[in-house]
Amino acid sequence: MIRANVVVDFPKWKKKIKNPEKYLRYKLKKLQKVLSFKNKEFSILLTNSEKMKKLNYKFRKKNKVTDVLSFPINSSPKKNIYIGDIAISFEIINKRSIVSDFNYEFDKIWIHGFLHLMGYDHKKNKEYKRMNKKEKLILNYLDN
Repeated sequence: MIRANVVVDFPKWKKKIKNPEKYLRYKLKKLQKVLSFKNKEFSILLTNSEKMKKLNYKFRKKNKVTDVLSFPINSSPKKNIYIGDIAISFEIINKRSIVSDFNYEFDKIWIHGFLHLMGYDHKKNKEYKRMNKKEKLILNYLDN
């Protein structure tokens, strides 16, 4: 089973997703049917842009806000049960949802972060295409 430890440190998240733990549990249960990896656990911090900027500077030396940060455990994700941490900015997801849907934008970004924890990257064009294809596959599956 894939499990997420959810930490909400910005209250506006719960105005958009009443119960983020239950929401992610449902999505992850669905996700298990399409992904080959099992028995994985990660933490997800649902926070704001101010905290994201601090985390981005602390860990990446970039003094700017970002939508998602992923902190994979340095050993192989295939061997570890705990694969790492994800942090997501409320304001960025909320802004994107003006022309879309909040849950859809949230799903896109946590899936992106999750794939980083599983070893996917997008530094090179070939890696980007591979990761993007996997993101779209998962997102389409979750939306049905």
